[in-house]
Amino acid sequence: MAVAEGVTAAGGDGERRAELARSARRRLLRRPGFVVSVAIVLLMVAIAVVPQAFAGWFGHGDPRACALGDSTLGPRSGHPFGFDKQGCDIYANVLYGTRDSIGIGLLASLFGFVVAVVLGSVAAFYLGWIDAVVSRVADVFFGFPFLLGALVLLTSLRSHSVPTVSATLALFTWPTLTRLMRASMLGAKEHDYVLAARSLGASDWRLIRRHLLPNALAPVVVISTLNVGAVIAAEATLTFLGVGLQQPAISWGLQLSNAQSDFQVHPHLLVFPALFLSVTVFSFIVLGDALEDVLDPSRDEH
Repeated sequence: MAVAEGVTAAGGDGERRAELARSARRRLLRRPGFVVSVAIVLLMVAIAVVPQAFAGWFGHGDPRACALGDSTLGPRSGHPFGFDKQGCDIYANVLYGTRDSIGIGLLASLFGFVVAVVLGSVAAFYLGWIDAVVSRVADVFFGFPFLLGALVLLTSLRSHSVPTVSATLALFTWPTLTRLMRASMLGAKEHDYVLAARSLGASDWRLIRRHLLPNALAPVVVISTLNVGAVIAAEATLTFLGVGLQQPAISWGLQLSNAQSDFQVHPHLLVFPALFLSVTVFSFIVLGDALEDVLDPSRDEH
């Protein structure tokens, strides 16, 4: 009897959550901020994947075709962002810089998300010594401030490539996500349908995959989305400080670093990469807030 009631509760709860999610999606699509942020994020990802398809809209579209005679010239016909100190087209450089900047944000956030889901799920499900080990390792990383820890580690490394910078930033993002995943999983374990599935003989893997993860992932997905913007900003900060990406890489952080000594006289050197950076980071933040409404139906009740 208890098992039947648990199964019924599971089905009813699932239908209720699905209806709340559909309602939230309909509400979000009526929000201009959500629609605009999604459009901007998709556009930036498209530029990151095929920058050459967009860079040729103005000028020659080659970020490495430079002429010193054009050094620091401002915006003009065919070159709407002007030229940098080496005489390179800023428009082409900003678009090609999208690839590394957004690539690092997505790679680091994805790595942190995967690690958090695995470690947080295992720690919450089995508890005991596994939970203790995961928690203590996370505590070690919590002792280092995010940017300071990344700065120290990158300073000690010889390679400052996209994978290296991404791994370094991911190293300091997974502990928070793991704690969040653990707490969310512990809450999901107490639901009636989980107890019913266990009493029916469901294996640990099936319980985690079919019953716990779908109901525990929401807050981790939200924070991971917000983290993309935070990581992009962190990469730009570290590169600006000289410990992030290095030439011949192209990123917004490198462009801001190269402009720091001349932007008062030639503001276009700083304005355009900073504008793309700010709009992208803000769009990911708005998207993360919107996803919280979609993936957390309980907010719809208030």
